[in-house]
Amino acid sequence: MVNVLTKDRVRELAAFDPGTHPVVSCYLDVDGSRRHRHADLVAAFDQQVRGVLARGPVAKEVEVDFERIRMWLKGLDRKGVRGAAAFVCFGRSWFETLTLPVRLTDQLVVNKHPAVFQLEATLDEYDRFGVLLADRQQARMFVYELGALVDHSERFEAFARQGADDRGEMVKTRVDHQKADQVHQHVKHAAQLAFEVFQREGFDRLVLGGPAEVRTDLEKVLHPYLKERLAGRVDCSPSSNENEIRACAMEAEEKAERRGEAELVGRLREEVGAKGRGVAGLGPTLTALADQRVDRLFVSHGYESEGWRCDACGRLATVGRTCPGCGQKMTHTNELVEEATRVALEQGTRVEICLGNADLDVLGRIGALLRY
Repeated sequence: MVNVLTKDRVRELAAFDPGTHPVVSCYLDVDGSRRHRHADLVAAFDQQVRGVLARGPVAKEVEVDFERIRMWLKGLDRKGVRGAAAFVCFGRSWFETLTLPVRLTDQLVVNKHPAVFQLEATLDEYDRFGVLLADRQQARMFVYELGALVDHSERFEAFARQGADDRGEMVKTRVDHQKADQVHQHVKHAAQLAFEVFQREGFDRLVLGGPAEVRTDLEKVLHPYLKERLAGRVDCSPSSNENEIRACAMEAEEKAERRGEAELVGRLREEVGAKGRGVAGLGPTLTALADQRVDRLFVSHGYESEGWRCDACGRLATVGRTCPGCGQKMTHTNELVEEATRVALEQGTRVEICLGNADLDVLGRIGALLRY
């Protein structure tokens, strides 16, 4: 069964306090088209465990956590599920799981806090997306979240056939006007259908599909709330099948996400260049996080680095062993960027995980827009 992934859920996970106990975070690609049996899932997990053990021994309670995840995977219900995550802390009797309709990358982390970077990246990549398809008689509305269909509504209006009689062009003209009025009313009804679904389900972006003239008329009569969410058009019509519609929606969502990222990173680049409210690179970004000055954190997807964490004050740094904030001894970590993401979420900071953005890579693969 698929769970609901929200930003609040990610922040709750990031804020979990294990005390002095270690936390195990596990992500796994459980797509049945690639891993057919539950034994395949366990084998993939055990491969991740071997990678962790190769870096050194783990505490006995971590071994117990590994076994608990292993047992969970053996009985995992994979209906509609492509990615699974588990967060375990034996010392606090804590066990949280998530199953999602999108793939996750295999990862196993043992740390002092839950590793939520992948969840944040997934949320950042997939908004709740509305697709409104309309022609002159039919309207279909779809809402997708994390690549899965969450709502499907339709409206069809059959117009009476009318034609000219012996009075010729006068009647034909009147009938043409009647047809135009009917189509206009249908377009308004399609716009109303979209707004009703928005009120019921909510979505972040909306794309339109159908004949060009109908799409143009639709844009004119959409509710203002929907107009501000318009993210483009798709090459689908109401007669398209649901697989085609989903593929169009995912392509439109990816394009909209890349456009949004490019605009934000462009703003970051300008602020950094002007020495304004922007920093780039791991060291300056960690300093801004420590000072709680970060308004929006940018991270290139897949970026990771080792560094240091102060267990006394929570400060992160690229060099150790003495904390530059409180002077206490720091602990080495191989997941410094993961730690930075967690700190940002705990501070209520928006995190942007950018996929293939060359400008952010040039800036050092991490940066931040600042509050002041």
